[in-house]
Amino acid sequence: MSQTDFFSERTTLYTPAWYSDKTREERELPLSPADYKVSPGDVDDRWTVTSLKDGTVVYSGIGPVEIRRT
Repeated sequence: MSQTDFFSERTTLYTPAWYSDKTREERELPLSPADYKVSPGDVDDRWTVTSLKDGTVVYSGIGPVEIRRT
């Protein structure tokens, strides 16, 4: 195991599950949390998570959404 493996942290996207108010789905993201923009939706709008590196939308759906370093 290298030092990079030992000290590496992951970025996780947490989204609500469509089938439950209490369950959260987790998805690992390749970049650091600072490399993503979370745009909350209004009451009936979708939340979006966009990569600031290349503009790719990595999530568009129900919220609230949270990105954390894990």
